[in-house]
Amino acid sequence: MPLDPSRPLLFDGAFGTYYYSLTGDEAPCELANLTSPDTVLRIHREYLAAGARAVKTNTFAANPVSLPDPEQLSRVIAAGWSLAEQAAKETGARVFADIGGNNAETAPGDYLAVAERFLELGAREFLFETLASFDEVLPALGLIRERVPGAAVYVSFAVSQDGYSRRGHYCRVLLEAAENCPLVDAAGFNCACGPSHMANLLRNLGPRRKPLIAMPNSGYPSSINGRVLFEDNAGYFAQKLAALYEAGAEILGGCCGTTPRHIALAAEALAAASRPAGTGLPGPLVPGPGAAAPGGGRPGARRKTIAVELDPPFDYDCSFILSASAELRRGGVDFITVTDSPLSRTRADSLMTAAKIRREAGIEVLPHISCRDKNHIALRAGLLGAAFEGISHVLVVTGDPPTQTETRGRDGVFHLSSFDLISYIHSMNSEVFSKAPFVIGGALNVNAVNFPRELERAKKKLSLGASALFTQPIFSDAAVENFLTARRELDCRLFAGILPVAGYKNALFLINEVSGIEIPPRVVEALRDKTPEEAAKISIAYSAGIARRVYDAADGFYIMTPLRKIAIVQGLIEEIRREET
Repeated sequence: MPLDPSRPLLFDGAFGTYYYSLTGDEAPCELANLTSPDTVLRIHREYLAAGARAVKTNTFAANPVSLPDPEQLSRVIAAGWSLAEQAAKETGARVFADIGGNNAETAPGDYLAVAERFLELGAREFLFETLASFDEVLPALGLIRERVPGAAVYVSFAVSQDGYSRRGHYCRVLLEAAENCPLVDAAGFNCACGPSHMANLLRNLGPRRKPLIAMPNSGYPSSINGRVLFEDNAGYFAQKLAALYEAGAEILGGCCGTTPRHIALAAEALAAASRPAGTGLPGPLVPGPGAAAPGGGRPGARRKTIAVELDPPFDYDCSFILSASAELRRGGVDFITVTDSPLSRTRADSLMTAAKIRREAGIEVLPHISCRDKNHIALRAGLLGAAFEGISHVLVVTGDPPTQTETRGRDGVFHLSSFDLISYIHSMNSEVFSKAPFVIGGALNVNAVNFPRELERAKKKLSLGASALFTQPIFSDAAVENFLTARRELDCRLFAGILPVAGYKNALFLINEVSGIEIPPRVVEALRDKTPEEAAKISIAYSAGIARRVYDAADGFYIMTPLRKIAIVQGLIEEIRREET
């Protein structure tokens, strides 16, 4: 069926994450086609009622790897097709046979077998999604074209924020391969990225020869008690999806974390959107009105330790982080903290980067060590190397879960929790590093919904060997109060986390796509329509106000650098140091 060029084709949102949020059932949601068909039908109907004009069958992971019993697999696919058809008939929506990414060596044959089963059932529209490469689906595409020459065949790839798939293929190469293939009707991307990062990728692709697909995640998840959870950011997601349509994407929808509410608001936004000729992908969001920074503070206070967070580079060019570290040292900073691939975007190793900064920039370092994708062997090796370099402080963090969730069972390796890792380093302090033990820092989330529970977690970290805690960014009044409560409750060095935002666009990204960040609406609005210079002044003033409010309770400040804006950090440090004169 050809696309209506005057209207975008809006798909449904995530089935798996929404099913889990409704049921708490950790079994593959595809099995619900057999065990709970009413729930599957309900989810399809909710998305259709929200405004979706196309639905995917609940068969993303219905393949021989996830469901090795051939009979069960056949029944799951048949039931998934039947339920989607039943729901779609009620609204006239299109039904796409959903065939998800398969990481096994047998993938080409598996795709072929699944496509064959859908063809037997009468499928005429197909979506191959979350792919990491293109060649492995060619046999299945060929079969579909042979059997149904007029079939609609869409292909969608999962690439990271850097533009690379799990197999190491770059987004432009993948898209061009699909566009050059006569078996494919439309191609694009889904999953792995939030809407802003997907827009950044598409921005550089230029005009396309075939309809472009854009189905981002709602944002980036957090892991809470072993559950991967997404923020409710439906309004923001809808605006971003409309911007993607105005820029050229014709086939839209949502992936992980998106719900019927996301699709409902997206449908409204798309109905109001237009796509003038020559529109490019969305540029920077234009920053609104102004807000006063909170006051308070005390003169003549003792000097506070200041640590500034810098991200290692994505490549081997370390010139910025070295020059910034040296500049910050001259400005009175005590430590440079070095992140460990935040948001699961691969960067240079935090320990090696920290060692280079210490040697060449002449400033002490505090590298982050995450639990993600490290076993005891890797951790021990890294700590030994850090000790060789004279590194004496580490900050233990859980680490953001991987964003590329192509298939179940490949959600990252977390052999140790943050508690385990703190205990492990503490044990190594006694056994290996007794002459020069590591000072162990941990994280404290002052934005936690259940802050009493977070305090108990903090006390456990201290009991296991941590001696300092570094907080998440403090923005709200509630976070300030939680920090003051932590000071009363915890016997340790306590560092107040402060993140001065770079501007309006940066603020929107943080609150909508980074889990755990809450910026007061008045602060966000203060940045709207402001020049970079004006935004910097507002950000510094507000952050300095936060610092004054917690100054007496803090042993130091943990300042996170926004988008390499060292000048903003320096302005904030000047304000903090002014308290000490």
